[in-house]
Amino acid sequence: MSKSLVIVESKAKASTINKFLGRGYTVKASIGHVRDLPKKELGIDVEDDFRPTYVTIRGKGNILKELKDAAAKSDMVYLASDFDREGEAIAWHIVQQLKLPQKKVKRVVFNEITKRAILEAMEKPGAIDMDKVDAQQARRVMDRLVGYKVSPVLWRTIYRGLSA
Repeated sequence: MSKSLVIVESKAKASTINKFLGRGYTVKASIGHVRDLPKKELGIDVEDDFRPTYVTIRGKGNILKELKDAAAKSDMVYLASDFDREGEAIAWHIVQQLKLPQKKVKRVVFNEITKRAILEAMEKPGAIDMDKVDAQQARRVMDRLVGYKVSPVLWRTIYRGLSA
């Protein structure tokens, strides 16, 4: 019997969805984002088309190891993070971190945690929406550039500790 891994964002969702899917599936949680820009540096190469440099979020190493081990034992990995640009980016980062081959990855989305909605979503898997991933990355890069450049000005002129 083949085994599939489903990765969601929260442990509560994982527990509920696991009951709906049954034996052929293992459901695990990423507990949100697994990578981000580094905290103490810009993390964006403005000379190389504003390319972001991502690092594993502190405390996510064990979660990533657990996901990687489960993915290695699975024939297919279904990414079921939220259906917005953040969820799409989480799915993309998981694929990148786990080094999953494209043929082993499917994206599923649902708007409610009901058995019917979950089973319907699993019947119609798709791919990661790279437009949403790019939108999230663009927003994150802009937040970082503005924050790193404007916050020090605020500290000097208004009040120390303010963040742009």
